[in-house]
Amino acid sequence: MPKADQVVKWKNKTPDGFKFFPKITQSISHMRRLDNVEELTKMYCDAISHFEEKLGICFLQLHENFGVKGFDKLKAFVTDFPKVIPLAVEVRSKEWYSDKKIWNEYCHFLETHHTANVIVDTAGRRDMMHMRLTTPTAFIRFTGCNVDEIDYRRIDDWGERIIQWKDSGLRQLCFFVHQNEEKSSPLLSAYLIEKLNNKLNLDLHVPKRADWYAPNLFSAIPDNGEIKFE
Repeated sequence: MPKADQVVKWKNKTPDGFKFFPKITQSISHMRRLDNVEELTKMYCDAISHFEEKLGICFLQLHENFGVKGFDKLKAFVTDFPKVIPLAVEVRSKEWYSDKKIWNEYCHFLETHHTANVIVDTAGRRDMMHMRLTTPTAFIRFTGCNVDEIDYRRIDDWGERIIQWKDSGLRQLCFFVHQNEEKSSPLLSAYLIEKLNNKLNLDLHVPKRADWYAPNLFSAIPDNGEIKFE
């Protein structure tokens, strides 16, 4: 559970244009499983509101054993969540995806409450790569396998798909890259950004190699020859 003064420190240490996408604390999503979380949610939202113009989309990731029996609790949480804070939801239990009727009901609920449906591209859970958009915002979590030939080909596929979605009315893209070896995450991110800049005539910031970390963000600079990004 972040505190307001910590959120302000994070906000002030980042450059203009930077956005935070805070994940809702597990005390709400996992420990209480959305039961009696009104006061905790208020505390959480009050804290992250201090990101102000740097607040992106708030991210609710439910436990993989949070199944369709909890749908009413999820409905109540989303309905009561402050409308001034954009929200995205990721359900992980296979129950949500295996029954077409339940899946459509869930997606329709998100649509009516202007809540993004998280898409997850990861090995072993292709059901979570459902390609169902419930808002004009695409919220995508990409988990690589640290095999460049495969990961870059997958990023190429995403680039083409995003271009098609933009032509169909996509207004916002939130694309998160996760890798076991995190030093490759900025490389893959830069690759995708450059592709979108070229194809869509954009001027998005591309992570670039730096000889030092930004001041005040890190307490020490490792002298191990690793690539660093800003």
